Amino acid sequence: QVQLVESGGGLVQPGGSLTLSCAASGFTLSDYAIAWFRQAPGKEREGVSCISSNSATRIYADPVKGRFTISRDNVNNMVYLQMDNLKPEDTAIYYCAAKYAHSWAPSWCDVIPKYDYWGQGTQVTVSS
Repeated sequence: QVQLVESGGGLVQPGGSLTLSCAASGFTLSDYAIAWFRQAPGKEREGVSCISSNSATRIYADPVKGRFTISRDNVNNMVYLQMDNLKPEDTAIYYCAAKYAHSWAPSWCDVIPKYDYWGQGTQVTVSS
């Protein structure tokens, strides 16, 4: 059974840091590109970052460039999103998603319908 399970969300003050984890099971993670998306209340889901299957390509949305870092550990079937200097506007539910690498292109980084598998999300709240 294919599963993506996010964890690591929580409440953090502005300027703080969180690391989100995405645990993959039921498929070979190294065969998939992974993306992080987020959805704030009342807003559409948006792409945050993505990473190719071999980590050679990493793309970030403009609002998070220089603050977020995506990484992956194919041996342990994990993907991470390190989030630093968090801002209130980063408050959202964060989702990881997987797309079979052989049919993935960097231009699809933030294209929701392209992704095959999704996690259930983890809440991140940035507030003082």
